[in-house]
Amino acid sequence: MYLYGASGHAKVIIDILQSTGESVAGLFDDNPDLKELCGIKVLGKFKPGRELEEPLIISIGNNRIRASIAQQLTVKYGQAISNTAILSPGASVGEGTVVMQGTILQAEVEVGKHVIINTGAKVDHDCVVGDFAHVSPGAVLCGNVSVGEGTWIGAGAVVIPGVKIGKWCQVGAGAVVIRDIPDNAVVVGNPGKIIKYC
Repeated sequence: MYLYGASGHAKVIIDILQSTGESVAGLFDDNPDLKELCGIKVLGKFKPGRELEEPLIISIGNNRIRASIAQQLTVKYGQAISNTAILSPGASVGEGTVVMQGTILQAEVEVGKHVIINTGAKVDHDCVVGDFAHVSPGAVLCGNVSVGEGTWIGAGAVVIPGVKIGKWCQVGAGAVVIRDIPDNAVVVGNPGKIIKYC
């Protein structure tokens, strides 16, 4: 497996891959000063059109940057799913997605492409998480929640059952979302309130 992005997020993905017996062949990063991360060689900037023998994961936490890179590259993408995560046999996980340590994905959960389901997040039955979204550490999506493309759910946030969150939203850490949220909204607090649009 190759990783694109040599940062703290990549360190966690390296841990996940190595704990599941997957080796990391190298990392790509746009910063020419980076030479290695966790003992793995940084191979420089990834040039579009380059062919890889192994799959790639975009190991960048920023949803918009991850989406922009994925839309430019035509490579085979892998996944990183921690062996401490609990996945229902009925859950599905898209390419390029990372499911971190202690996560739970319940029955009929659908997770899109290039998503981050972060440490200890809980995603209950029938939830749908769109491409390029990020469910942060300790966040809870109750049953039948829909999270739109590129949306970020902050650490420790809770979304009650049946709520639909639009595309490219930001839900603040610790927020409690009790009603639907339109695209591009920024929501904070308990109960969650829209404070602006991005």
